[in-house]
Amino acid sequence: MKKFKRILVANRGEIALRVIRACKELGIRSVAIYSEEDKNALFRTKADESYQIGKGKSPLEAYLGISQIIELAKAKSVDAIHPGYGFLSENRDFAKQCEEAGITFIGPTADMMSRVGDKIQSKLVAHKAGVGTVPGVDEAIKSEKDAIAFARSCGYPVMLKASAGGGGRGMRIVREEKDLLAEFNNAQSEARKAFGIDDIFIEKYIENPKHIEVQVLGDEYGNLVHLYERDCSVQRRHQKVIEFTPSQILTQAQREAICEDALKIAREVNYKSAGTVEFLLDNDGNHYFIEMNTRIQVEHTVTEMVTGVDLVQAQILIAQGYSLDSQEIGIQSQKDISMRGAAIQCRITTEDPVNGFAPDTGKIDIYRTGSGFGIRLDGDSGFTGAVVSPYYDSLLVKITSWGRNFQDARTKAYRALSETVVEGVKTNIRFLQNVLNHPTFVEGKCDTNFIGKHPELMHINQGETEELRILKYLGNKYVNEVKGNKPQFDVPAFPRIKDEEIQKLCGTRQLLQKMGPEKFSKWVLEQKRLLITDTTMRDAHQSLMATRMRTIDMEKIAPAMAYYGRDLFSLEMWGGSDLRCSLPFFG
Repeated sequence: MKKFKRILVANRGEIALRVIRACKELGIRSVAIYSEEDKNALFRTKADESYQIGKGKSPLEAYLGISQIIELAKAKSVDAIHPGYGFLSENRDFAKQCEEAGITFIGPTADMMSRVGDKIQSKLVAHKAGVGTVPGVDEAIKSEKDAIAFARSCGYPVMLKASAGGGGRGMRIVREEKDLLAEFNNAQSEARKAFGIDDIFIEKYIENPKHIEVQVLGDEYGNLVHLYERDCSVQRRHQKVIEFTPSQILTQAQREAICEDALKIAREVNYKSAGTVEFLLDNDGNHYFIEMNTRIQVEHTVTEMVTGVDLVQAQILIAQGYSLDSQEIGIQSQKDISMRGAAIQCRITTEDPVNGFAPDTGKIDIYRTGSGFGIRLDGDSGFTGAVVSPYYDSLLVKITSWGRNFQDARTKAYRALSETVVEGVKTNIRFLQNVLNHPTFVEGKCDTNFIGKHPELMHINQGETEELRILKYLGNKYVNEVKGNKPQFDVPAFPRIKDEEIQKLCGTRQLLQKMGPEKFSKWVLEQKRLLITDTTMRDAHQSLMATRMRTIDMEKIAPAMAYYGRDLFSLEMWGGSDLRCSLPFFG
């Protein structure tokens, strides 16, 4: 039995903080690594020790440097490394090099990872275990010619998938052959950048499936259990958005069958540690194995909420040599695992749903979270003053709700989202609320194309910021609540200019009239000085005061503007923000 004294967390963000907390609860010292861009991140301040890595590398490459991470672990007398999810979590070479360096990799062995962590090899394992898979090829595509041949053998539409990794990266749906090669190359490039492995394979694309995954947990002594299923069908571009358990569409017979198939695949490789076996459920109720994730999942929190099992602590204890039925883990058999109530996880991201979910960056000015009975928060960069960078995943915080049943968990999740206030960056909070309130979600019947089929989910009321509310209040006070003839507006701010002085002015308007368009254009090109257009009047009338500055007020100040701005190229008045509109109003 090993006793870990130090664990290095080879990750960042909320999952790094999640592992650090588990270490603290187990009395183990945590060691964090961070990139230059993460030097102010919360997770590194919560660890017992933290060290910068990847100097001179890109923000992503910093967390993919296997040799530097292992050298640091050896230098700091680290006993084990927890990879979290993403980055190196499913990298076989990383697991193998940890083993060779005498450092425990908290997860399955490199051999197990090779057999089931790779999407291609895992299909072969599934076939051997007697578990059905989606029709497709069982080897990586070697060339563009092979891609075309394999796609034709499967029949369109097809799904391109990166053999390594997850999170929707390296995945593409191709419906016509003319799009195949471009999408194949894009998928390869994305997979190479995200996981360091660019193997891509092809399988038949199942229309409108439901995505069901099963959490499994095994030790090195052959003990293996499942912790039931999670429904991960609410996705955008193959990236999960909301996950919940239990599934609302599975019958008890289907639940037992899909969980048993998950155990069959895990048993085939004597799986150790936490893992997730993923399936697609077609419209006829048939399930197909698609992949196994040999790591902790982003959505593991919903399973923890309904089963009471701390999956990250279990990972660490299993890596130390504890069995599932030990006092420390406390799972004697499958009968000890039961679901109590329901749980839903909502991922709050710094994305703008109205603008195609474009990532938003900047400083968080206000950050207030929901809380209360049945609400769990997992985050890292969510706090007032935090700076959201463009370099990493846009996940801000995960809200996981627990309730007596699905509807109870749903209303708690909605309430927690309603209490959450984030200002300074845009978020998807209102979009998540739209999903939670949609009739299809209320019934628990979403499929993987749910978001794409319901554009009404994007009808989002952005609400008003504090600044906008103050401006509206002031505008109403100064414009609408001032009674009478507003005599103060009748006194020009500038001294009156005599008409004869205005008549003497010769500005660009007069030059245009005198020279004509062709000669005037030539004169403009010959100018060595900077030609400036003043847009004050147009902004005052159209933008800044929201059309509340009256024409009569602008007429009174126009002569002074023309006189004192006589050296300007042009004065933009009532036109739009276009030079063509300003030329007729030269002063």
